[in-house]
Parts: sequence; structure tokens; C-alpha cells
Amino acid sequence: MGASLAASLKHSGLSLVLVESQPLPAQNVAEMEDWDSRIYAISPGSRAFLEKSGAWGLLEKGRITPVEAMRVFGDSEGELEFNAYQMGVAELACIIENRALQSALWSVLLRQENLTLFNPAQCASMKVGADVATLTMEDGQIVNAKLVVGADGRDSWVRNRSGIGASPVDYCQHGVVANFTCEVAHRGIAYQWFQSGGILALLPLPGNRVSMVWSTSPEHAEELLALTHDAFCQEVATAAQYMLGKMQVITPPVAFPLRMLLLPQIIAPRVALIGDAAHNMHPLAGQGVNTGFRDARQLAQILIGRGEQDDCGEVQLLRRYERKRKENIYTMQSVTYGLKHLFNNNLPVLRSMGNLGLNAVNRLTLLKKMLVRHAFN
Repeated sequence: MGASLAASLKHSGLSLVLVESQPLPAQNVAEMEDWDSRIYAISPGSRAFLEKSGAWGLLEKGRITPVEAMRVFGDSEGELEFNAYQMGVAELACIIENRALQSALWSVLLRQENLTLFNPAQCASMKVGADVATLTMEDGQIVNAKLVVGADGRDSWVRNRSGIGASPVDYCQHGVVANFTCEVAHRGIAYQWFQSGGILALLPLPGNRVSMVWSTSPEHAEELLALTHDAFCQEVATAAQYMLGKMQVITPPVAFPLRMLLLPQIIAPRVALIGDAAHNMHPLAGQGVNTGFRDARQLAQILIGRGEQDDCGEVQLLRRYERKRKENIYTMQSVTYGLKHLFNNNLPVLRSMGNLGLNAVNRLTLLKKMLVRHAFN
């Protein structure tokens, strides 16, 4: 998120410093034959944001897949379908690999004249005064800034140093991710199954490939990782009701714990949080990354439109950012939290209500259009 924000501020009149602890991504992603297991479903609104910064145009088109439809299944007869044509949009989302997106963003940043890069670098301390925040690097270098933006992930160092309390909610699930080739063409359709034991999603990749995210119990995740490749493919194909036929894994499965993080505030004196530093949510709707891009987009708009306000860390500017983001963050977290618990429980009545709800929404085109506009802007 920090890279996208910095790229969007290249004509803002601000002097930017970006502190990056990780090695910069490779610049030859198009030549790679393997596939990144970390995949994003980029909404049209996020795509427009990335196009404006110049990053989207640098992506290898052959590694981008438009999502033309989405099919959602309950654990019995419930079904909900979104179709881009019926919704009046070119596509619902675009699927892109993390490393391809990072490579494109850094290609923009490395040519950006108003940006100073510290890489690799780690912050050792942060001191916030009335007029300036001072960051001291581990090598002793000092950066004075009017505003510090924490875009440093779910265990944010900036958030911890700024005094913003965080109480994560454990979903008691792990996300298992892997990529596959499929016997049956996906036709640009994203699939999702709500099951009593977890939530399985298959996202279309170029060709006959798909990316999987299976949100399931830690015990089941451990079992999946212990399977042979053939047994793992069989397990996934069975859970997907052989919708895409037989499957062959092309990237080894990995798992990560899932949690929700709802903060009482996303700003502090001379500090603003964006992305996973500001919120965590369930990946079932693929909205985490887009919510983060909305953070970056909103903060960029406020900073660019600050007018004669020279102090980009002035409290009124930061409060405007927080007010504009809090409702959307809370809504997305509530929806994903509610859907996860509606199906992932031992109460047949609740799961029955969920299936009925999917069928009811599926019959209401106007409501589906409203949901698409809200989730994919």
C-alpha cells in the first residue's frame, strides 16, 4: 500500500521518503514461468487508481485475468451469481499476482523525482512532536517528516509506536493458498463455496489455471499441507464439486492464520495508517487489498487537495481521512465477519438462512448491482 500511495503522490508537491525493509522485487516478472501463490482480485476502482499512477500500464497483460462472473454456492441449495454484463460493467475484477504488481509499482517509484528511498532500512525509533515527527533508522540516519504513514502490514511497527491499541480477533481459521491447472476451462469465472468446515475460493488465472484460497480450521489446514500432491489435488477438486474437473497443483500449498483487526482509530498525531496496518478482514470476498487501496486513494486525494495547507500532517486533514474511511472499513469487516459465521457453524438453522439469503439476493438484480458498486468501486 505504501508504494501505491507514494506513486499516486508524484505530482503532489510533497517531498516523500519511503522506508522499505525488504529487497526490491525483480523487474523481469514477465519472463518468469512459475506463478506467485499470492494473488489479488483488483476492483475497477483500484485499477483506476493504479492506472492514474502509471503502474497498471507496466503490467504484463498476459498475466492479468478479467473476472467476468462470480458464482457463490451455499452448503446445500443456495446459489448467487454476479455477471459483469448484467451488472453493466466491463469486468467485476482483475486477477493479478502480487510480485507483478509490486514490480510495476517499483518501476514507477524508481523514476520518481520527489521520492527518496531508504532500502534496505529499518526504523529504530519514532518521536512525534508538535510540528514534526522524527524517525531514526537503525544505521543512525534521521528523517524529519510532517506526516508518517504506516503502511507496514498487520503487525505494524508504526501503529505500535504511535500508541494506537490493537486487539485482533482470531477467526480460528487458516488460509491455505495454492495454484492449479484445471481440466475444465474457467471461462473467467470466480467460484466460492461456503461450507460448514470452511470457505473455498477459486480465482481465474491466465489459461486453464486457477488460484485457490481455502479458509479452514487450523487442524484441517495442517492435514491439507501434509497430503501428497495427488491427494491434495483430489481433496480440492472434490470440495469444488469437480466444477473445473481434475486439478493439478503448480505451486506448493502454504497456510497463514486469519484474523480481524478493528481499530478504535486509524490516525494519531502526525500519523495515518493504511492497508493491513489499519485493518484486517477475512479474505472470503477478496476485499482486503481493495480496502487498502481505498485507504491510499482517499489519503492521496486529501493530501493533493489540501490547498494552501502546507502542513500535510495537520490534525484536521487526518481527521477528514479517518472520517471518510471508517464507515467503509467497518462495513467490509462486518459483512465478511457475518458471512463467515453464518455458514461456518454447527447450527443448521443459521446455515439454512444463509442458503435462503443467497437465493433471495440472486433474484434481485437491482440489489446485486448495488452490492457490486459498493464492493468493486
